[in-house]
Amino acid sequence: MAEAGCATCKIREKADRKPTSLLARLWRWHAGWCPGFKSYMQALPDAERRALADRYNLAKYR
Repeated sequence: MAEAGCATCKIREKADRKPTSLLARLWRWHAGWCPGFKSYMQALPDAERRALADRYNLAKYR
């Protein structure tokens, strides 16, 4: 199985540049249910996973 491209996702990069944009809100919504993002988050070390969860306000990954 191929790795998720979440670390290099172009949409995520654009959302990071403008965190209050519509694209950023859509990305956060997508990240909440995307199975690839879930696998990506579970593969991260705890500290990095918590930092991303805090950054994107994703309570289920804290």
